[in-house]
Amino acid sequence: MAFPQTRMRRLRASAGMRGLVRETDVRAAQLVLPLFVGEAVPEREPIATMPGVQRLSLAGAVEEARAAADLGIGAVLLFGLPAVKDEHGSGAWDEAGVAQLATRAIKHAAPGLLVITDVCLCEYTSHGHCGLVREDGSVDNDASVELLARTACSHARAGADIVAPSDMMDGRVGAIREELDGEGFAETPILAYSAKFASAFYGPFRDAAHSTPAFGDRRSYQMDPANGREAVREALLDVREGADMVMVKPALAYGDLIRAVKRATRLPVAAYNVSGEYAMVKAAAAAGYLDERAAVLEILTSLRRAGAEVIITYHAKDAARWLAEQT
Repeated sequence: MAFPQTRMRRLRASAGMRGLVRETDVRAAQLVLPLFVGEAVPEREPIATMPGVQRLSLAGAVEEARAAADLGIGAVLLFGLPAVKDEHGSGAWDEAGVAQLATRAIKHAAPGLLVITDVCLCEYTSHGHCGLVREDGSVDNDASVELLARTACSHARAGADIVAPSDMMDGRVGAIREELDGEGFAETPILAYSAKFASAFYGPFRDAAHSTPAFGDRRSYQMDPANGREAVREALLDVREGADMVMVKPALAYGDLIRAVKRATRLPVAAYNVSGEYAMVKAAAAAGYLDERAAVLEILTSLRRAGAEVIITYHAKDAARWLAEQT
């Protein structure tokens, strides 16, 4: 029926009415807090490009994990920062490596908190690329996949609840699944960074993780931001190879692809609200241009509305507190 019989504002008249018909909710349990854990880091080392985020020692990471658990946050995502790097990224699969030690320590301190480990070589290689580099400067996909599978298994042995390959090498999900199954970790899920774009929004992360490529860029293996159908194809390939969850990264400019990937895969979808997106909100809030709390909760709601069940965000602790205040 047309106006005046139909009045959409009737169901917006009060907070109680709006809550009654709200289509999308955000819960702390759906949030994942990324942690940068370093071997040669003091307990907490501020990251200038990411206000409020620090590089952490093992003790600092355990403290942050306990705080996340107390706030009801669903998981932490670990990025290891080794003291020494080499051309092969050998610290990535070291059983006594920083990510492995952090995983063990956090699972001991907060056993109910899920630990997701980033499976990549970029933080561990001296050249900063996500795989082995040939003499001509190109990345050797197939040789890199073997090392990524070895890394994922080392994380599973350390107690990781979920392994998350972020490298964007072709075939790595299948190789990781085969390696995990062969080593007795058939129950360990894979969260695949399926649609990871070569984005301008990663700058602060590369500062935080000291992972800027020493030469070239990652456009030969990360996705072109102009390509949407390719993102769906990437996700479907990862599903066929054994991914249990898939991810779209970045998040804010990719809501259409979160929805498209969700429809195509019917799997749980994660959205990574990345470092540049976080830094933009922080900078605007510090300048008084917007209300940080309102903006963050709106962003998280938009990602849930697009179809993401899981949201990886540096805002997780603040958001969890704000959500608790709403209840």
